[in-house]
Amino acid sequence: MPPTPAPAFDAGFQAQLAALFRWRRDVRHFQPTPLPPGLLATLLQAANLAPSVGLSQPWRFVLVQDPARRAAIRANFTVTNAQALSTQAEDRAATYARLKLAGLDQAPCHLAVFAEPDPQQGHGLGRRTMPETTAYSAVMAIHTLWLAARAHGLGLGWVSILDPAAATTALDVPSHWVFIGYLCLGYPATAEDQPELEREGWEHRSPAELRLLHR
Repeated sequence: MPPTPAPAFDAGFQAQLAALFRWRRDVRHFQPTPLPPGLLATLLQAANLAPSVGLSQPWRFVLVQDPARRAAIRANFTVTNAQALSTQAEDRAATYARLKLAGLDQAPCHLAVFAEPDPQQGHGLGRRTMPETTAYSAVMAIHTLWLAARAHGLGLGWVSILDPAAATTALDVPSHWVFIGYLCLGYPATAEDQPELEREGWEHRSPAELRLLHR
C-alpha cells in the first residue's frame, strides 16, 4: 500500500494551535466534576504518541484513586511545601505563602508519572551517553497530555513540590522508577487569560528572543 500522505495544516488550524499553546495553564483551581467516561483513555492515548528516545516509551502513568494513597501524597506536599516556604527570601515569603501550588483537594483525577530508567523497549538506542533522556521522554508525554487536556476543555496542574522517594513508596511502584511529577486533572474552576504566577506578581514570561544564543 502507498504511504498515507501527510496532512496539510492550514492557517486556521495554525491559529487554533497557537491559541492552544497560549491557553495551556498550570491549573490549581478545579471543579469537582468527574471526567466523562473514556476521556482519560483518550488523553493517555494522545500522550502515548509523544516522542521518546529510541522509541522506548519509558513513561509510566499511575492513576491514583485510593483515598489513603491520595492522603499520603497530600501529607507529602504539606511537608515539602512548608520546607520550600522556609527557604524563601524575606521579600518573597509572603507571596509564596499566598500562591496555591496544588489542586490536590479539588481535582477529580490524579495521575502520577514515572520514567522507567532502563526500558528493554528501544534496545538502548540514543541513551548510552545521555541516559537521562528517558526522563526527558516522560516529560514530553506529560506535555502532550497537557495540550490534549486543554483541547478538551480540561486543566492540568503539575505538582512538583513533593519528595520523590516518599511518593514512590506511597504509590507502591517499582523502586527503580524515576518520579517525574504528580498531575491533577479536571475542569478548571475559572478561565484566566493570564497565568496565575503572573497575576500574583511572582514572575513574568520574558520574550523568546532572550532565550536564543547565536554562535
